[in-house]
Amino acid sequence: MTLFISCQSKRIVTVTQDAEKTLKQGNFRNIKITETSAFITGSCEPSIAINPKNPNNIVAGNVLDDYHFSFDGGLTWNANKLKSKLGVFGDPCIIADQKGNFYYLHLANPDGKRFSSKKFLNQIVIHKSQDGGRTWNDGVGIGKNEPAHQDKEWAVVHPKTDQIYVTWTEFDKYGSKEAKHKSKIRFATSTDKAESFSKAITISEFEGDCLDGDYTTEGAVPAVDSEGNIYVAWAFDNKIFFDKSFDNGKTWLQKDLVIAQQPGGWSQDIPGIGRCNGMPVTVVDLSKSKYNGSIYINWTDQRNGKDNTDIFLIKSVDKGETWSKPVKINKDSTISHQFLTWMSVDPVTGFVYVIYYDRSKYKDNKTDVVLAISKDGGKHFVNQIISETPFTPIEGIFFGDYNNIAAYDGVVRPIWTRYENGKLSIWTAIIDFRN
Repeated sequence: MTLFISCQSKRIVTVTQDAEKTLKQGNFRNIKITETSAFITGSCEPSIAINPKNPNNIVAGNVLDDYHFSFDGGLTWNANKLKSKLGVFGDPCIIADQKGNFYYLHLANPDGKRFSSKKFLNQIVIHKSQDGGRTWNDGVGIGKNEPAHQDKEWAVVHPKTDQIYVTWTEFDKYGSKEAKHKSKIRFATSTDKAESFSKAITISEFEGDCLDGDYTTEGAVPAVDSEGNIYVAWAFDNKIFFDKSFDNGKTWLQKDLVIAQQPGGWSQDIPGIGRCNGMPVTVVDLSKSKYNGSIYINWTDQRNGKDNTDIFLIKSVDKGETWSKPVKINKDSTISHQFLTWMSVDPVTGFVYVIYYDRSKYKDNKTDVVLAISKDGGKHFVNQIISETPFTPIEGIFFGDYNNIAAYDGVVRPIWTRYENGKLSIWTAIIDFRN
């Protein structure tokens, strides 16, 4: 879904005088990872992962084909371009297994010709690095099914076996208005550390259209618990759908569960952002805390008005059988936008971390980056600004569809896109809660 922009009409945002009193400016050092011109294809859609064998080793990636690695906790970074015979075309997803291997997933562009080639987006591609992100193999394809287009992938690693699970959206034909062309959620797995993958299967009950909007099935982010049970949620038709597998992805629910409403849908109108999505993020608590096994799903919607996008979270403590009511994570009482959220649960402490953009302090499009933290299983959140200064995005600049965050044993590294002076840049913050 990279690089196809439909500019929206601007909206007037009003801010009440009682802006969130608890939203304080944090004292976290911001580190610029990379910066490029914002025009044509600038740096955006960042992803980040922490090596559990060495939390000072962190790897990040961003559109279109950049990768970055650090061995000092993210204070300094080295960078290079990812290459593959299958082509590299954005939607980066970085994950790490328990042995310290990193994996970089992205979209395919084998001919380098984008949509002028019948092979464009013909599969998902995954690379492996065994040296902390310094070098990567050429990549392995997942879910090849020409002439269909494979898009918006994400992945997770089994906490004990290091088996890799990948979900994504398959378009019969991306952007097609024809009723016969559908979208669906696909799944594949690897038992040999990304050397090969199973044949892709469809796990969504309902098919969407191919217009890359509210009636397209998108946003599948897999999660796996300590027992190996797999959970996936995605957005479609103003709802959050949920599916699960208890046999390593071989079988799934016959009927997808609707676990939440998403008023306004996942394609949202945010002033200054040409395109913004509010797709769900699914994570599971793998820690030994009393919240082990809790499933969290986080998204944004506009139930409080088109000028008032908010961040929401639901939770299940019974393997997805029942769900809590949505909790609004941002605590402001303003009419303003909070958007582009992502979530991570520290697998050691069980603390929940949510990153998002926030405009509750301003009357214009100035934007802060906020980190919300819960230490009690998502019941209560403390929100803190982690960007050192605000920035103001402008429409017409592709800003990407997501940010990201990683956490391991108190080491927390959010990653986000920033616009300033014609430049798009990727940033992290040095947040360390280790004892």
